[in-house]
Amino acid sequence: MTHLRYAHLPEAELRATFLDIVNNTAFLRHALTRAQALDLPNWRIVSGALYNTVWNHLTGRPKTYGVKDIDLFYFDPDTSWEGENSVIKSATGFATTPPIEIRNQARVHLWYQQHFGREITAFQNVEAAIDAFACKTHCVGLRQSDQGFDLYAPFGLRDIFTLTLRPNPVQDNRKTHVEKAARALRALAGNYCVTLARIGFM
Repeated sequence: MTHLRYAHLPEAELRATFLDIVNNTAFLRHALTRAQALDLPNWRIVSGALYNTVWNHLTGRPKTYGVKDIDLFYFDPDTSWEGENSVIKSATGFATTPPIEIRNQARVHLWYQQHFGREITAFQNVEAAIDAFACKTHCVGLRQSDQGFDLYAPFGLRDIFTLTLRPNPVQDNRKTHVEKAARALRALAGNYCVTLARIGFM
């Protein structure tokens, strides 16, 4: 199956392949370059825009297929809405398709319960927020500097390259994981082998 053509590679080669795919995807390169210019503290582009780009490359789909937005995380100890809103308003120069969505991860615990029905501990950095994603497969973040790419993937990249959706047991994320998995399965169903791992919940 050609969509699994990289699945056998060692992790180091998966990382190189991942970065090569990103580097050859114009909308992501533009977003990363603009984010670098903003120079927000502890910033990373995370999750969907990254793994969907790889999946689209593997399956021959359009580059932005399934990418509803580009999540740009940063971490600023100023937890005021006014501070975050000021950053959002200053973030000009990004393409409108897919749109950029900027969030200060220092503020997430303030609104998480209202949106998702349970409390979470305040994150101490962007990497902690990535660690807490509902699906291990989606735990990936990337930034660039003049020295190159800085890729954060605490659970590795193999699940992305094998189209495996694996729950993250760090929190009770069953509902969110199942909803995200269902969307991915609908998007990829019919032509490709998608593995939905249901084990590992708290």
